[in-house]
Amino acid sequence: MDSLLKHMVDMTGHRDHTMLDISVISAVQELANASQTRVLSLVTIRGKTFVRPRASIRAGEVAHMVENNDPHQPGEPLTSLAPLAHCISHHESSADIVNDVGGHTLWLPIWMGDKCDTCLEIINPTPYTSDTIHVIGGIVSVYRNFQNLLDYSERDSLTGLLNRKTFDDQLAKMLAASTDSHSVAVLGEPERRSPRDQEKQWLAVVDVDHFKLVNDRFGHLYGDEVLILIANLLTSSFRSQDRVFRFGGEEFVVLLRSTTLENAKKIIERFRMSVAAHDFPQVGKVTVSVGFVSISALDAPVMILGHADQALYYAKSHGRNMACHYDELVQEGLLQAVASNDTAEFF
Repeated sequence: MDSLLKHMVDMTGHRDHTMLDISVISAVQELANASQTRVLSLVTIRGKTFVRPRASIRAGEVAHMVENNDPHQPGEPLTSLAPLAHCISHHESSADIVNDVGGHTLWLPIWMGDKCDTCLEIINPTPYTSDTIHVIGGIVSVYRNFQNLLDYSERDSLTGLLNRKTFDDQLAKMLAASTDSHSVAVLGEPERRSPRDQEKQWLAVVDVDHFKLVNDRFGHLYGDEVLILIANLLTSSFRSQDRVFRFGGEEFVVLLRSTTLENAKKIIERFRMSVAAHDFPQVGKVTVSVGFVSISALDAPVMILGHADQALYYAKSHGRNMACHYDELVQEGLLQAVASNDTAEFF
């Protein structure tokens, strides 16, 4: 009982989804005496649902997050896990099978109303007792309720995307990751790849072109629908490890994790073209402009966001429906830094 209460206190003490995932699998691993416990993400891409591990722990090990940095690997198709696919399609609370090595795999979808984008997977050598199932069920209920609370506080009420309040924390994490990567490069052997080929973190600012005209001509109801549909296109165009935010009004921000400049361009262009090709009800065609920049731990957050804004402004003032990279604009002499200080840069 003391261990259960300790885990409950630990789970509800976090204000971060990552730490909540770590807490829940640590609790289940210990209390169910499992051989492995994972948090799985269910991601739908072009109408197909894939399963990706998000956090994992094995017996005797420390829980850790699982990063998928390969945009060409969307995960394992849900259809390859027939019992789980049946469980999801029938809105059931669990699926339990005997796996290939004679152990037992238990899947527990985390339902948020009719939606499920998270699932717990618990692997155990022996069948689960009713008492264990009861304890796990209680942990899952607390996890689901607290995840719902975090979602409510972190997300924009119109589009369902992460809100501006959440952006600062996510950017701080990416800057910390950039710092760690820089330290490894300094302490280890020097990189032999060119900077263009190296994986970096990126920030992109997206703005809907002529959005005021949409509101003035068709009304705010259709304007809101445009924002919702663009939010859906953002979600489907970017990868699961990327983070998409609504900054307010018609402006969105995307944090792209661990990719090269070439891939960042491809991902951003794919989204821009998806918007341009989409038929918006009543409104017709809508386009977006994008400015993006690489994230460096040496720059202050306001500088990073300011550089992306400068690239966005260039795109909007040179025809719109464009994606512009800040560093390339500077290298080509199209943007020029006149003066700078620790908090702002002037053009």
